[in-house]
Amino acid sequence: MIAQVRALVRYRPLIRSLVGRELKARYRGSVLGFLWSFVNPLLLLLTYGLVFTYMLPVARTGQVEPYFLFLFCGILPWTWFNSSVLEASGVLIAGGNLIKKVLFPAEVLPVVTVLTNMVQFLLGLPILLAFLAVYGKLGPLALLLPLPLLVQLVFTLGVSLLVSALTVHFRDIQSILSHLLHVWFFATPVLYFYPETPPGLKALLRFNPLTHVLYSYQEMLFRGAFTHGRGLLLAAVASLLVFALGAFLFDRLRDTFAEEV
Repeated sequence: MIAQVRALVRYRPLIRSLVGRELKARYRGSVLGFLWSFVNPLLLLLTYGLVFTYMLPVARTGQVEPYFLFLFCGILPWTWFNSSVLEASGVLIAGGNLIKKVLFPAEVLPVVTVLTNMVQFLLGLPILLAFLAVYGKLGPLALLLPLPLLVQLVFTLGVSLLVSALTVHFRDIQSILSHLLHVWFFATPVLYFYPETPPGLKALLRFNPLTHVLYSYQEMLFRGAFTHGRGLLLAAVASLLVFALGAFLFDRLRDTFAEEV
């Protein structure tokens, strides 16, 4: 794991260049360009507001009202994770020409995918913060956001390294990954309030590192409190273990990538 981190630090100019190129490629040919990074989360937020305020006005506890803002506090980081893992599953196959070059570091490709989606997350965050401020939900504890963000970054990098390496050898992973992530979504407290889940279900949710990460986002942004420090610390430990596993497996399979892609 230490060797992987050193390699990523050494290749940071390359990573920065590829992230910039990927962001430009996403909006090449569009009229609004990078403005879509702000328009997309704004439209998503307004859509949730319309649906859950007027179309599905079911009774909820005051802990999650306004619900569309509570929901968006979880949807935004989940989208970063979901998009990163899905894209990472095929990034080595798509970048086969680069991998076959002797000096090109293959681990850069899934890392670029994760960081590109992180930039998208960060660009959408001001939209959420603005609406939270309007509704009087934004407090000083929002300054602690780098904590769950860093834990999520490490965890997402680990899962992306793991998935990208395995998909080169087992292409079926790409076919089932979206379904697995769909199940994972419902096993993460995005749509529901974590403290209000039944005790048995809550015990299972504790084993999901993203449960602690997303609930920390919700506490810091929506509730103006942070009582889940222990859970976030456990998620940080789990994230380091996942990153170590992903880095180890990626390094073990590295020599086979050029043949398989």
